[in-house]
Amino acid sequence: MKKTTAIILLIIAFLSGSLLGICLMGILGRQDAPALAKANEVYRVLDTYFIGEVDEDLMCDTVAEAMVYATGDQWSYYISAEDYDEHLEQLQNAYVGIGVSIRELEDGSLQVLSVTPNSPAEEGGMQPGDIFVAVNGEDCTAQTLTEVREKVRGEAGTDVTITVLREEERIDITMTRASVEAEVVRHQMMGDTGYIAIFNFDATAADKTIAAIEELRAQGAKSLLFDVRFNPGGLKTELLELLDYLLPEGPIFRSEDYLGREEVDESDAACLEMPMAVLINQDSYSAAEFFAAALSEYGVAGTVGTQTCGKGYFQVARPLSDGSALNISVGKYYTPNGVSLADAGGLAPDYVVELPEEEQLDLAAHVLAPEDDPQLQKALSLLK
Repeated sequence: MKKTTAIILLIIAFLSGSLLGICLMGILGRQDAPALAKANEVYRVLDTYFIGEVDEDLMCDTVAEAMVYATGDQWSYYISAEDYDEHLEQLQNAYVGIGVSIRELEDGSLQVLSVTPNSPAEEGGMQPGDIFVAVNGEDCTAQTLTEVREKVRGEAGTDVTITVLREEERIDITMTRASVEAEVVRHQMMGDTGYIAIFNFDATAADKTIAAIEELRAQGAKSLLFDVRFNPGGLKTELLELLDYLLPEGPIFRSEDYLGREEVDESDAACLEMPMAVLINQDSYSAAEFFAAALSEYGVAGTVGTQTCGKGYFQVARPLSDGSALNISVGKYYTPNGVSLADAGGLAPDYVVELPEEEQLDLAAHVLAPEDDPQLQKALSLLK
């Protein structure tokens, strides 16, 4: 969408009711803002001459989306009241549903990317690669990912039947919706190395990672390999707890907020003294790439893979009066050595190893065999 289009949407949306007025005043914070004056003027013309009816809720959502879009910040976004509860659920790594992640293919079909362990989907026999074709008997092949997700979600204890296509065979899978705990950490021994995949840094990530480390050490692990490829980041508190456990005394994280206030988070003297390595890729975001950067700067872990995305801003969700929220960038993050990964364009690995596209898709679905993963094999060879 062009910026001019976004601004027009903002203007025509304004002042269609008190709810919208409250939304904008909460965003702008002052009544003499030029955007408010322009919006008032345009709304008066629309209110007088426009022949059709306007959905005021849609207008309110649209104006908020347009205003955030106009900042030009790719990390800030608007969350509608309808989606805000789901946003909070995601941060807690738990939700009511069936326990699958889905991706949209180039032809528009919706494919199961991964199935959460111990979830209704796993118990029902759903598999990665299955294609959604119907929900409760209603064809969904022409529907968007959001539309299908809304049909799959529901109250705990209620049933939903998903029809999937698997190797050209249609299969009906009936599941009872339940509270699903997202898989945060997966670990196993690989020779003498303890392998730990961290899927996000949302709630419980630190505790579960530390528990995995302790279990692997009890099994005889002599080194640790952390995998934060395709990790979208998460909570600063989870990142700091894990870094404090791993690193010796010193700064482990730096930040600066929108008022210019600087903060340095420190680790205590207790640390874990083991050879380590970290797997990263272009889809390692935020807390994931700062985790790898901190271990690298302290000289305790080599990094393997491809350059991370370079997300150096942090966001805070600011609720609005109608139940929606703005998740907006309010500050910058820096590595222990004061490096902005946003300015640096991400963290460059010590050892660049590319992964073919097909293997990347399998890795994202958590089905790539270790022997078919050249990045993992390179990291393991460094730890021998």
